[in-house]
Amino acid sequence: MGIDISHKSKGHKRKSPVSKDPYLRLLFSLYKFLARRTTSRFNQVVSRRLCLSRNNRPPVSLKKVALSLKDKPEDTIAVVVSTVTNDDRLLVVPKMTLAALHVTESARLRIEKAGGKVLTLDQLAMLRPTGSKTMILQGARHARKQFKHFRKLRGRHAVPYIRSKTKSGRKHERARGRRPSRGFSV
Repeated sequence: MGIDISHKSKGHKRKSPVSKDPYLRLLFSLYKFLARRTTSRFNQVVSRRLCLSRNNRPPVSLKKVALSLKDKPEDTIAVVVSTVTNDDRLLVVPKMTLAALHVTESARLRIEKAGGKVLTLDQLAMLRPTGSKTMILQGARHARKQFKHFRKLRGRHAVPYIRSKTKSGRKHERARGRRPSRGFSV
């Protein structure tokens, strides 16, 4: 007798990056090799995040990186498998070492001006192949504007797409319903 397998929740993960970017593909093969040849979970996480789509690799602000490294030892390296952007709300940038897939020019200038270093992920693989004394960071995946329309998120209801851009969308796409405020009378 055969076994009936439920295929409803069969998880699918990318096995390799879809992007044609040669640098990203080389990085993926490097970290896939390191994940296979070392017992470090760090390399597995980095190789998996290199496969993700751009929407699932949201940017990380310089402020988040600085706050995450606040109470850590000075030789800790912040690792971001996405873009690191400048944040004007951060007035003083501390000295830090950052390894990222991409760093905006203004963020790079502020880090280097503070005496820090910006590394690429292949330089990080040469420096710390097992990921010791590193901290992996990632941005908020549901921070995009579109997510407020998708589903119930953090205790709130999904925001409908409506034509009117006024404060409450009054008189636009309001269902009448069976209530006195919508013109219903018995």
